[in-house]
Amino acid sequence: MKIAILAWGSLIWDDNWPKFDKQRGEWFEDGPILPLEFSRVSASRDKALTLVIDTVNGKDCSVMYAESKRTNPDDAIADLRDREGTIMQHVGFYFAKDPARKCGPPVPPSIPVWASSKKIEVVIWAGMPSNFFDKNAVKANTKFSVEAAVAHLQNITPKGKAAAAEYVWRAPELVVTPLRTKLQADPWFENEKAENPH
Repeated sequence: MKIAILAWGSLIWDDNWPKFDKQRGEWFEDGPILPLEFSRVSASRDKALTLVIDTVNGKDCSVMYAESKRTNPDDAIADLRDREGTIMQHVGFYFAKDPARKCGPPVPPSIPVWASSKKIEVVIWAGMPSNFFDKNAVKANTKFSVEAAVAHLQNITPKGKAAAAEYVWRAPELVVTPLRTKLQADPWFENEKAENPH
């Protein structure tokens, strides 16, 4: 069975997860196109903003994929859930031969089309939602915008700023979003990168 794991963030570049990495092949750049933005406030990265599928604020980006070495898709789903430290409700999956099998996150329409073109039977991805409205550091109940996101990042801890810089600068070049474009042009964010090289 051909099982693909989609990725666009630290799943690709953070190699501190050997248990997960040994169960997958290499990353390829011709994954599906998904609407992405750095609109999730990360608890594990001191409130840095991380990339998620965001149908409201996201910009269409090509994502990467790797084939799982698992033969049972449920094991591959468990691998990703454990790697992301999340709940099953936040793991997305699509079964080409059983499209009625429902996951927590909605299935982006590009995924079935892409899976068919690649003859992939199961696709899995991290489906954590944007939580910026509830979790931003400046003012609760603020809708995501580039300006609000920059203000959030300027008001988190130095450790969080360093984590944000690493996460944004190490994202694949395929990922071009309004917030990333703004941050990479801002001198203060460039300084964060210089002070915290990866």
